[in-house]
Parts: sequence; C-alpha cells; structure tokens
Amino acid sequence: MTVPRSTLRLQFHKDFTFDDALARVEYFAALGVSHLYASPITTAEPGSMHGYDTVDYTQVSAECGGEAGLKRLVDKLRERGMGLIIDVVPNHMGVGGSSNAWWLDILEWGRHSAHARHFDIDWHSPDPALRGKVLMPCLGAPYGDELAAGRIELHFAAATGRFYVNYGPHVGPICPIDYASILQSAERADLGALAERFQGLTTQPADQPRAAEACELLREFVAQNGTEAIDAALANYAPGEAVTRDRLHRLLERQHFRLAWWRTASDEVNWRRFFDISTLAGVRVERPEVFDAVHALPFRLYAEGVIDGVRIDHVDGLAEPREYCQRLRQRLNELREGEPYIVVEKILARGEPLRDDWPVHGTTGYDFMTDVGALLHDPAGAEPLATTWAELSGRSANFADEAMMARRKILAENLSAELDRAARALHRIARDSLGTRDFTFTALRRVLTELVVHFPVYRVYPQNGLRTEADNVYYNQALAGAKQTLSPADHATLEQVDAWLGGSAAEDAAPVRSTANAQPGLNNAPLSHSGSSRRTAQTLFSQLTAPVAAKAVEDTACYRYGRLLSRNEVGSDPAEFAISVDQFHTSNLERAQRFPHAMLATATHDHKRGEDVRARLAVLSEIAHDCCATLRAWSTLNAPQRRAPDGSVGTMDHDWAPGPAAEAMLYQTLVGCWPPNLSPDDETGVKALAERVAQWQLKALREAKLRTSWLAPDEAYENACRDFLFDILAPQRRDGFLSELSGLVARISQAGAINSLQQTVLRLTSPGVPDLYQGTELWDFSLVDPDNRRPVDFAQRQAWLVETPPSEFLPDWRSGRVKLGVIQRLLSLRAHLPSLLSDGAYLPLTVTGKHAAHVVAFARRHNNAWAVIIVTHLAAGLLDADSDLPLVDAAQWDDTAVAMPDELTSRALFDWMSTAAPKVEDNGVLYLRDALATMPVAVLVEDGVPRA
Repeated sequence: MTVPRSTLRLQFHKDFTFDDALARVEYFAALGVSHLYASPITTAEPGSMHGYDTVDYTQVSAECGGEAGLKRLVDKLRERGMGLIIDVVPNHMGVGGSSNAWWLDILEWGRHSAHARHFDIDWHSPDPALRGKVLMPCLGAPYGDELAAGRIELHFAAATGRFYVNYGPHVGPICPIDYASILQSAERADLGALAERFQGLTTQPADQPRAAEACELLREFVAQNGTEAIDAALANYAPGEAVTRDRLHRLLERQHFRLAWWRTASDEVNWRRFFDISTLAGVRVERPEVFDAVHALPFRLYAEGVIDGVRIDHVDGLAEPREYCQRLRQRLNELREGEPYIVVEKILARGEPLRDDWPVHGTTGYDFMTDVGALLHDPAGAEPLATTWAELSGRSANFADEAMMARRKILAENLSAELDRAARALHRIARDSLGTRDFTFTALRRVLTELVVHFPVYRVYPQNGLRTEADNVYYNQALAGAKQTLSPADHATLEQVDAWLGGSAAEDAAPVRSTANAQPGLNNAPLSHSGSSRRTAQTLFSQLTAPVAAKAVEDTACYRYGRLLSRNEVGSDPAEFAISVDQFHTSNLERAQRFPHAMLATATHDHKRGEDVRARLAVLSEIAHDCCATLRAWSTLNAPQRRAPDGSVGTMDHDWAPGPAAEAMLYQTLVGCWPPNLSPDDETGVKALAERVAQWQLKALREAKLRTSWLAPDEAYENACRDFLFDILAPQRRDGFLSELSGLVARISQAGAINSLQQTVLRLTSPGVPDLYQGTELWDFSLVDPDNRRPVDFAQRQAWLVETPPSEFLPDWRSGRVKLGVIQRLLSLRAHLPSLLSDGAYLPLTVTGKHAAHVVAFARRHNNAWAVIIVTHLAAGLLDADSDLPLVDAAQWDDTAVAMPDELTSRALFDWMSTAAPKVEDNGVLYLRDALATMPVAVLVEDGVPRA
C-alpha cells in the first residue's frame, strides 16, 4: 500500500529498539494501524533519545538495532500487511561531541575540507578572529579560564595517528600542517624524521591524501614503539605550566576552529544553527551533492521496499522548500513504482495555505491539531479568562503583546548572530550601488529587525527572486508593522529592503532616492547587483523569520501567557481562543479538496501538553467565571507557601516565587495532568505527580525567560519555585489545597473525557490520515518532553484489545479503556471500508433543536457507502451532576436532531461505538436521544461491526 490508512508514531532510541517494536507488531496490527511512523533512524549522537541530532546520514542507528534490526521489523510488518514511514532530518546535523565525521573534517581542514560546503558556514566573518574559522562555542566558562584550569588539553589518538584537542566530550582535530611543530617540540630524532613527512603540507585538497599517509606512518610508529615519544611531545603543550599553556594557546589559534564560551554563540556564531541550539548545525541540502549524501540511505531503503514514505522534519529551515520537495518526489518516483507518501512538518497560521506547488501529501497534522483543539473551547470564556489572567499576572491580556516582546528578546539575545548575518547580506547588496552605498549596516539591521518582529507566519517562498501574491498576504503585514514602528527617516531604507527581499525584479530594484538626493553631474543609476546576492539575502531572511517565530511564540510567549494553557500548543495561536463548528467543517472541506491524505495529529513528540490534558483544560472555558474565582481563591489559600528570594516562607506582595503568572500557570497544569484515579490521600501518587510537574515547571520557567532562563539560570529562584510546588502538594494539604484541586478535577473530568473522545473520533473520521502517538491509545496526561516520551506499557494495551463495543467500557472510563476501544473500532472501520474514510466526500450535516450548539455532525460518502459521525460538543452544562458517566442523559437532548441525507432515510444504520441501531425518522431526522443514548460519540454505518 502507498498512502497509509493510519499511522502510529514510535520514538526509537537505545531503550526502545527496532526489536522492541517488532515484539509489539501483533498489537499494532490488532489495533488496526496500517503503518508505523518512525522517529529518525539514522545514526545520532550517542545516547540520543530523539534522533534529531544525526551525525551519520549513511548508517541506520546501531543503538536502535542497526539496519539488520530495522529489516527484521519491516519483514514482520510486511507479514501483517503493514508498512513503515520514516522521519528524515535534512535541515541539520548534530555537531556536539566527537561523532560527526563531516564536521570533524571541517574543524580539521577548514574551508578546504571536502565537507566545507555541506554546512551553512560564513567563512568570511567580519570578525578577523573568525575568518576562515568555525566558532566552537562549547566551553562552560570563558576560554582563558578554561585554558588556565587545564580543561583544554592536547591528545593523540593512537588508533588513527591524529592529534586533537579535547574539552569534555568535545573534540577539535588539529590540522596536520601543525603536526611537524608538535613532533619537533620533543627534540627526538625518531619524531623528527616523522615530522619531515608533514613539512610543507598545505590545507589544499591535493595535500590531504599526503597528510593521511603521514598520519598512517605516525600510527604505525606508535603501534610499534608505544606512546612514550608522543607523550614527550604532548608534555610541551600541557596546560599546567604557563610556558606550555601559551604554546597550546598559540597552537589553538592556528586551527580552523575557535574554542569559545557557550554564551558567545548567540552573538558570534558564524554558521547556521537549528534555532538557537549550538550543537545542531544547518545543512546545505539545496546543493545537489549534499542532497544526495543526506538522502542516500532513505533512497536505498525506499528502492529496496523497506520504507513506504518519508516525513520531512522542519521543512521551513531549508533554503528552498519548494525545490527540495520537487526534487525529493522526482527521485523517489524514479526509484520505485507507485506513489511515495511524503508529508512535511510545517506550521501553518490560520488561513495560511500549504503551497500547491509542493508535491507532497500535506503536513504532519499540526493544523488539524489546532483546529480540533480550538473547537473544544467555548468562545464565551475568552474574555473573562483573559481579564482574570491580566489581573492575576500583571501581564497583558493579549497574546500578541507577549509574542511581540518575545520576538524582540529572541532577536536581541538568542539569534543576534543570525540577524547580523542577514543584515550583512543586505549591506553587501547596498554597497554594489552608488545610490544605496550609504544605507548603513546599522540602518539595515534596524529595518530588518522590525520586519522580522512583525512577521505573522514562519516565512515566505519567493520564486525566481520575487515574492508571490501568497507571500505578500503575510509579508505586507510585516511591512506595515515595520513602517509604523520605524522612524520616518528609515522608510526609504525599508522600501529598498522590500525590493531586495523580492518586492521587485533585480533589474527593477533601483535604489529608492528622491530628487533632493540626486547629485548634479553624477550618474545616479544603480550599479548592477546579481540576482544571486538577492536570493542569498532572501534565504537568510526566511531562515531567520522561521526560527524567530518558533523560539519567540512556541518556546517563549507560550510559556508567558496563561489565559488558558490548552491553547498554548505547537502550531496553535493562543490569541485564537475558539473556532465554530462551521469553521471546523470549512477546514475539513478544504483539506479534503487540497490535501486529502495529510496527517491528522492530536499528540506528537513535541507537544507541550498531552491531548487529554488539553481536552480537560478546555472545559474551563465553559465554566470561565467559576474558574477565575477558583484561581484567585487558590492564590490566597497558598499565599503562606510563597518564597522570598532569601528562601524565607510566608505571605508577601512583591518579588516572590513563583510569582503570580507562574503560579496561575502551575494551577492550570496541575488541573490538566492530575491522573483520573489519583486520590489526594495517595502520598506516593501525589509525590510522583509533583516530580513530573517540577520537571515541567523548570522547563517552563526557563523557556519564559523572565526571571530565569537557559542562558542565565537563577537556581535560587528555581529552587524556591520547586519548594512552593512541593509545599502545596504536601500530605498536610490533603484537606486543603489538595482537596480543592482534586475537587475541581472531578467536576470537569467527565466533560474532559467527552472532549477527549470527541477529538479522537474527529481525528479518525475527518479527511486525512489519522496519526496516533505512542501510548495515547489510553488517556494521555503527559506534559512537555521528556514527560511525553516516557516508556509505554504496550503489554497492558495489548491485553485490553477486545472486540467488545467501546460503550461497554464507559462505566470504567477513568481507566482509559473506552478510548482504546474507540480507536480500535474506528481503525477497524477504516480497514473494513478503506475508501470511505480515506477518499470519501465530506458532508457537514445540519443540527436542529434545543441543544444544536452542542453537537458536531457530518457524513462521509464514497459511492454507495456512508458513515455518519456525531459527537457531543461543549458538554459541561448538559451533564447530570448526580451521574459519574461522561455522557449527556438521553432525555436532556430533547428535540435535538441531525438532518440526515435523503439517501439514508430508509436504510438501517448501526453504531460502531455501541450496540445501538438508531432509527432515522420518516421525516429524515435522527434524534440525539437515540444516537447518543449510550456513548457521547456515534459513528453510524450500514454495515454492522465485523466479528472475529
């Protein structure tokens, strides 16, 4: 099969290998997924728990089981008629430590390395200390301090005959042109003879084979004679004495890398990073030879029939996403008959389309995740929750304000070097023209800053150096925002930058100048500047706006803004609180038309809160006023546990830990992730929860970058926040805060479970390919990684797979088994009628009656086959307070009904969620009191459920 019916995402690492997955294939098959969807399988940094820090594109990870293990898994999958999709990471590689041969070759040979053009390195840095060098920002303290402390040392690798400098796990290869001086320093005849073999070497490629031969002789010498002679040479570079330490320093200064304090990276790094991570270097996959090298393994595996398709990580980091996707599709088509399945990880803003000229099946599903997430929220809760948030936190009620401040902070503190590089590219263009040569670097940087901070989406995608109309929809918003905030004196510069960034063709991009600026008697025509310079500037601009959006919105503002944390998710805009049922239908219709096989996700390895955490928190939007009163009451109740900077405890009004904003977000987090069966009397269970939340809290505080951060951690504040958390969850609070916390959770849990089942059914029946993240077959109350990557008890899930209708498990809903049953049953339906949900038309259905606003209903149709999907929506106000079931009492629905398609009026329908067979009335309506009598969700088809 080519296009999956459904996928199951697995995170592979040393503790969960291909063989571990193989042992669970029978479960995956019985569950009903058609394809496993693997995290990156290439060789990553040793011990990597995610695989996105690839160090060798050519080899399947040995830690995960190697190629043999992968093929054993695939053979088993094929036996069960299943396939495999793999995650490909073409944008960046891991360059920390000592495992990336490409990167080590660059550190050794500099710009003459065979891999120098594989990475996006600026070899012409304006800093003389970095020209022809690579910044290596790995030191834990300033260079001079670490050198004096003896933590930077020269070593010799006997196995390879190479010298290298070592700092912790980091390795900097010494260029062989310096070997002669190192060997001669020992003043030994045997080493002197070897040193002659290195005399006269240059870094030119023609000399590198001669260097390799000389290194081999050095290796053989050590193998035969031991390391005594080499040790004597190394002693002359020992950091313990001033003279030898100075010699080591001078040796380091001659290398093609500059060891530096890690804090220098944000300001001085001269190579493209993945976001602001200085152990991940950007790869120039737009170069044909790099593209081939990066994709050699997946291409071979696809040609051999091992994999069925690919998921492309962070496509917006690439210089040319459109061209990349086109090249990828073409190559895969050449390798094998059939259509390869290709999806891209792409964050789309509301209304932003995935480009039609990308030959892919769609995105990995963040757009669906934000749609279904927003659908769960009551729009009436937006204003009171925002007002209360502003009152409690002292921060803005508007997310846009937080996002703007975060963008400025990220540009100033985290991505300053990247901003400088993009500004320099514009400055080089300016210098090519007499009319623009006086546009200063500082003015261009100022203009560029305002464009970036006002940019509303990840990036634009110019074609042949020109922005498209689709690009300008968003670029013009940034242009207007920049014009508003810049001084009028900068507007001419802004107009010129607009032209260079794709606003006009190269020959039309004449400098903007007024008549007053023209010089009499001087030819004021612009000198020509190449289109390649403009495209370079456009690429750097796009590779800047994307990480700024990710770091500022997802990793900063979303940890600062707490109106309701269920809307603070990857791919979502917290400013958008809710969408209507009609808007949800519109999105589904558009996907069905444009990308009918895009992935549909509600949980990922990157989510900030598990899908059921978000579903439960969404209920607070339905009881917004009560929620606001509760948050205020809890703040008062726990005031005695506040911490002062000196660690003292007690009620205080100013400068306390965790502070009002962090405290309010902590309460929401506790409400969202409190396990369904946890009692406030369970000391062990509450402590385990506290440990998990403490891990989230530390990350949240540092990502917010307000009172502490990854760059400048305030450990005293962080410890005080942790102490506050453990105090309010201490056993002595069981009759106080713990009782109130568990009481609110109990009040909203049934509605939260309905929300969870609602989004599960919508994911499995909407147009697209439903993706299941590992372990989320049961309730997923996880928090941000690493919490969402904890080991999964697949044995328990397998034991709970039965043919029993999900409705049978509703009374025991807290176990999560009802969710597993819903997933199993709907995946079975997708296998039973594959074309119906994969290719069927999407038809929104009209709901009438007293509670029409509390229902989402649509039909899927393929030829003569039909499915009608009905789910309970915004259920909090309809539930019976005396009932423990997450189910609206049938009588409560009153006259609420779904207007059914005419073709179904005379047909018998069966509910795949229960044993019900609700009747369509003669007037063509189906009453909810019949359809939703035993389950809060219904999926009605003509065929009964196949029995084993």
